[in-house]
Amino acid sequence: MANAYAKIARDGLWDNNVVFGQMLALCPLLAVTGTATNGLGMGLATTAVLVVSNLAIALLRGAITPEIRIPAFVLIIACIVTVVDMALNAWSHDLHKVLGLFIPLIVTNCAILGRAEAFASRNSAPAAAFDGLMMGIGFTFALTLLGALREIFGAGTLFANASVLLGPRFGFLETVVVPDYQGFLLLILPPGGFVVLGFLLALKTLADNRRRAGAVPAAPQGARVFTAAGVLRPATEPGDAS
Repeated sequence: MANAYAKIARDGLWDNNVVFGQMLALCPLLAVTGTATNGLGMGLATTAVLVVSNLAIALLRGAITPEIRIPAFVLIIACIVTVVDMALNAWSHDLHKVLGLFIPLIVTNCAILGRAEAFASRNSAPAAAFDGLMMGIGFTFALTLLGALREIFGAGTLFANASVLLGPRFGFLETVVVPDYQGFLLLILPPGGFVVLGFLLALKTLADNRRRAGAVPAAPQGARVFTAAGVLRPATEPGDAS
């Protein structure tokens, strides 16, 4: 059981990350991550929808027939997004105004429907809720990291207006990283999001390749292998089989 939950956590946070692994939800990713504050707010809202929708679908999976499962999943997700939208409008109105249309558009987020279909509808309620939490945290991390990099290099600040958008308790996050910085407008605009995302994807691919290379066992001393041409030679490279 512990291994299963560890795999769920690893998938959500890294291996099958919504952004870096599945390349989903790129529309809100590029549109709202002009600052780390916006990315954090959007990520938290999406995480709430992921957890509650996964839990609800796992609890109702016995009552939902296969023929109507997709419309049923969309209806459940839409109801939850509506509640989250109204809650943000009531208790965090400034953040609601900044995120705007992208909160209702969480309904169309392929990652949420994908987790409902691939995981929540086939597993127990605790596992489904945990999967939604890990996927949400991974998504929030991606949005916040992208927003932070764009904000630092684009404006020289970090978590600007956090006390206004997220509440006074988040005021400690507001930081001026580079004083008197004139800014680099391209990184704050959507094209800058593509540039930063490309670098992050390249770094993740590099890290994954290094990890896989380190996990490949070396051939035993003195082992010999056949090449593609059928020539027998000594095994000198990691991964050569005896």
